[in-house]
Amino acid sequence: MQTKRIGNIILIQLSDTDSNIYLIDDMVIDTGTGFNFPRLYQIFKIYKKTFEDIKFIINTHAHFDHIGGNGFFPNAKIIMHKLDAPVLENGDSSTSYADFFGGQLKKRKVDMKVEEGFELNGLEVIHTPGHTPGSISLYNRKEKILFSGDLIFADGFGRTDLVGGNREDLMKSIEKIKGLEIEKLLPGHGEPVLKMVKERIEFLLKNEPEEV
Repeated sequence: MQTKRIGNIILIQLSDTDSNIYLIDDMVIDTGTGFNFPRLYQIFKIYKKTFEDIKFIINTHAHFDHIGGNGFFPNAKIIMHKLDAPVLENGDSSTSYADFFGGQLKKRKVDMKVEEGFELNGLEVIHTPGHTPGSISLYNRKEKILFSGDLIFADGFGRTDLVGGNREDLMKSIEKIKGLEIEKLLPGHGEPVLKMVKERIEFLLKNEPEEV
């Protein structure tokens, strides 16, 4: 369990199986599996926050390790791309891979089913399919920060061998974000890239395996 402050963003890493959770004022980006309530509660306490303070959850995609903890935040509106929203609304434990993590996905309403161009609190939704059909990245144009979900990490790209994955779409999405001015890359797992982001992406592209 660890946290890291990046400007006004708090990166929370609960375990190897949880997604990164990003806390920004009254909003969280992704919520982990939901298996680590005590740890998350203690972290919120350290930062003088309560779960009730959170008004918005943005899920980068509908895999259980990113959405399983949505229920922790009773006052939050859930935001997800319209193509992935049915997984959560139907409680689809198979497509969400809740079964793989030893969990069960509870049906929850997605309050805002968004598309590319939607903006909230300075974050712009960019549709970046490939890992799932409704995967999104979130771009802060002013601060040149990209939250990339499971599209790209510090050391590689997202998987495309899961239900709904598509390698061709993923590579098109990588090309799309390459055109953005990015100074900080904050991925869905692992460590952030806080300098030379473009060079990192180019390196990964040159060294990508034939199958992702």
